[in-house]
Amino acid sequence: MQKRNYGLFTAITMITGIVIGSGIFFKADDVLNYANQNVWLGVIIFVVAAVAVIFGALTISQLAIRTDKPGGLVSYAEDFVGVGAATAFGWFESFLYLPTLDAVVAWASGIYVSNLLGFDDFSITRNTIIGFIALTFFFVINTLSAKAGGFFQNFSMIIKIIPLVVLAILGLIKGNTAGVMSGAAGQAFANSVKGLGFLAAFGPIAFSYDGWIVSTSICHEIKNSKKNLPLALSLAPIGVLIVYLAYFLGVTSFLGAENVTDNAVYEVSTAIFGSMGAKVVLVAVVISILGTVNGVSLGLIRLPYSMALRNMMPASKIFKKENKKLGGIPLNSALLVYVLSVVYLAINQLIMTSEAKLHFFGKEVAVCNLDISSIAICVLYLTYIVLYVAVIKLWKKGEIKNVFLGLICPILGIVGSLIIFSGSVVDPVFFIYALICLIFIAIAYIFYKVNKDKIIVESDEEFHSRTDIAE
Repeated sequence: MQKRNYGLFTAITMITGIVIGSGIFFKADDVLNYANQNVWLGVIIFVVAAVAVIFGALTISQLAIRTDKPGGLVSYAEDFVGVGAATAFGWFESFLYLPTLDAVVAWASGIYVSNLLGFDDFSITRNTIIGFIALTFFFVINTLSAKAGGFFQNFSMIIKIIPLVVLAILGLIKGNTAGVMSGAAGQAFANSVKGLGFLAAFGPIAFSYDGWIVSTSICHEIKNSKKNLPLALSLAPIGVLIVYLAYFLGVTSFLGAENVTDNAVYEVSTAIFGSMGAKVVLVAVVISILGTVNGVSLGLIRLPYSMALRNMMPASKIFKKENKKLGGIPLNSALLVYVLSVVYLAINQLIMTSEAKLHFFGKEVAVCNLDISSIAICVLYLTYIVLYVAVIKLWKKGEIKNVFLGLICPILGIVGSLIIFSGSVVDPVFFIYALICLIFIAIAYIFYKVNKDKIIVESDEEFHSRTDIAE
């Protein structure tokens, strides 16, 4: 019997804590590079991506109101699209998207932990070792105690806001804000959008905003989830946009757009506070990134469990078992996704240290430039569209009365998703990762077709009666 351990504040901190993590610290320079160092264009890219998240979250909230079975996206697809789609969603999210995201963010934590420990050199292997330690620690914490994982999520969200807000304010005050913004206008802006190369910026920006959907995976453990989860999905993305824009403008104003790198947060804090002050800021940044690892792990360990409850995966009897000594935590489910995350971390290590080159559709691609998470993130936005269309259908049936929530939000969410997806299409390795994503989805659908008679489909009331989830 699983208890509802989390309140509204944890739901909000889970979204903001996962979204505001590593991406904003080491992807801002990528956005500027694709935007040809044009700050105005960078701001527009941040806002457009936020549109996809904000209106997407508002749209998904209409489904969250109507069901609180375990699984989040899996439940929404099951109830409002179909069981086949739910199976594909679950496999893609559980076995590809979230484990790769967890692995990459854990690896990225190694960059800033290394800075904090005084290592001047950039070591891929050291980052991987630190990432492995981080993954192991947070999977253990969230498996042993749901409340401990929730507490760290709340704590890290508060801590991570501090360096972003402080550097944003001081960067805007001490930097050349007017010069940076004026230099990015007029003809400079027009030149930056030529050739549509800036669309590639939506890949890294999608990474920076990613993770908001993970909160839906613990909907069955949120108190009064049909009220609190939609509220969290509505409020958190707006706050994230405000913080991101302030930080982006503050850092570029202080350093200049052409000088923003992965270590921008350290360079700005050193210049403003000195070496000791910079160490304090780095502590907050490390906690921030580890908060993202914690949040993804917290949501991820429950996904195979939610599919196993429906018989949507092999060996469902094993993965739907709850450990009563641990408060109902699905231990086998947690072990499965932990192993997957570690495997992806190892694959990331092999890719980043490889000197091999691929020839794909006439293009030569260095293997070390492949990112195991970014394309899966962009492809995920296509899957959201299926749910947005489901909301429009509910509005047409009259089940959603509000035209803004039932029609306008889904349409804007669809437009935003297509724009973000366009950022992956211009990536030279898009077809490689798209093929991998399609393979996962195809295998999931084949599993559904073979086992559809065994898959359990039931209403919220029937589900909660069978699994005895307690308020």
